[in-house]
Amino acid sequence: MKETARKTLIRNGTVVAPQDVQQCDLLLDNGRIAAVGRGLAADDAAVIDASGKILLPGGIDVHTHVTLNPDTAAGDVYYTGTRAALMGGTTSIVEHLGFTPAGRSPTQQLALYAELAAGQAAADYGFHGLVQSSDADCVKNLETFAAQGVTTVKTYMTYAQHLDDAGLSAMLAHCRDLGLLTAVHAEDHQCVQNGIAACKAEQHGEPIWHARSRPPECEARAVARLLRLAAAAGDAPVYIVHLSTAAALAEIRKARQGGQKNIFVETCTQYLILAEDRYEDPVMGLRYIMSPPLRRHEDVEALWQGLAEGDIQTVATDHCAFSLADKNRGLGDFTRCPGGAPGIEERFALIFSEGVAKGRISLERFAELTASNPAKLMGLYPRKGALAPGSDADIVILDPHARRTVHAHDLHGSWDYSLYENMGVLCGIDAVFLRGCRVFDNGRFTGARGQGSFLRRDRFMEAR
Repeated sequence: MKETARKTLIRNGTVVAPQDVQQCDLLLDNGRIAAVGRGLAADDAAVIDASGKILLPGGIDVHTHVTLNPDTAAGDVYYTGTRAALMGGTTSIVEHLGFTPAGRSPTQQLALYAELAAGQAAADYGFHGLVQSSDADCVKNLETFAAQGVTTVKTYMTYAQHLDDAGLSAMLAHCRDLGLLTAVHAEDHQCVQNGIAACKAEQHGEPIWHARSRPPECEARAVARLLRLAAAAGDAPVYIVHLSTAAALAEIRKARQGGQKNIFVETCTQYLILAEDRYEDPVMGLRYIMSPPLRRHEDVEALWQGLAEGDIQTVATDHCAFSLADKNRGLGDFTRCPGGAPGIEERFALIFSEGVAKGRISLERFAELTASNPAKLMGLYPRKGALAPGSDADIVILDPHARRTVHAHDLHGSWDYSLYENMGVLCGIDAVFLRGCRVFDNGRFTGARGQGSFLRRDRFMEAR
């Protein structure tokens, strides 16, 4: 049964607020944070003692593919996907649309996704627009997205539906003029195609050749070209999704040092925790096929450094769940394996565990990367991403002393494996609140199907 928002006083927690971290109380009322301070009182409030616990803004995952195809998706796909998100500490998602089939407009595609999620999503949700063509209708579609509160638009530099440089330049300029943020999958199409063709010619079909077919220079080359195009389009704002390599990060640093301003960068949990040696097993390695692929350990450490030093602004998941049966279609030929993997439930705790608990990033930086920066870049701040008076009461109560091990059978999605099986986690999540309602309580889902609201978003804000 759905829990209704009620006045709640959470006492004695370590509160990670926008300006500081302090031991104090949070008062929740009517779905919002009513007060933050010490010694708060409310006679009619339910009281929770959070002594020894950390209170964090609810996680925001701005790169999900809960479904790739709205035409074949099960009716409950947004319920099961966002329920898993909530149980892992993520209270809002921004979903990427799948490629639009011929004869359907991007705005019609968006409408199909919105219909699927409405009445099903357990977490709050928004969508990125998608542009896969630079035809005459492109600007009209961009204007429609903006009018609907969809303030980020995705495009690709690889796959059959990618934009060429002329199309990408035009899109960057149009988005700049409309106040939209352009999200880009940056891999060089010709580099990728050459790598795959070479593997096929030499009959290399094992999973490790997926990584070798898309070497780091595929990403670095695309990032460098994208940034040049964005600079030429009047310093158009760009959001680079799922960064995976030290080489591409170096191109971003170089552009910023040269004076380019509007560059925002995302990486994902898998690129911070896993490396390409996972591909060495010819069967298990199929689970990790995604694009871009997992990289070297040196890249993993470079990304952590980029997070700590402010070069990378967000950590997302690129959650895209296939079954093991789906992945095993690639046995002997990695090109037949669908690209993508689940991770929407594991992100929040794993990044705390590998980042904060192991001393790679501060507690404040963790909250920025998983909540406040995504909220700012997606046009949701300070409604989302902040423990501050007036903000939505989206809260995670985290126990930094708990210890557990990841097992797929303990997770709550409809998929049948985890990339992080048997990994130790140096924290636990006690409770999650969505707009003041306790939707997760000590291992139990206490929310409801359809409680999630569509997030109409504003223009993006800068994030550090």
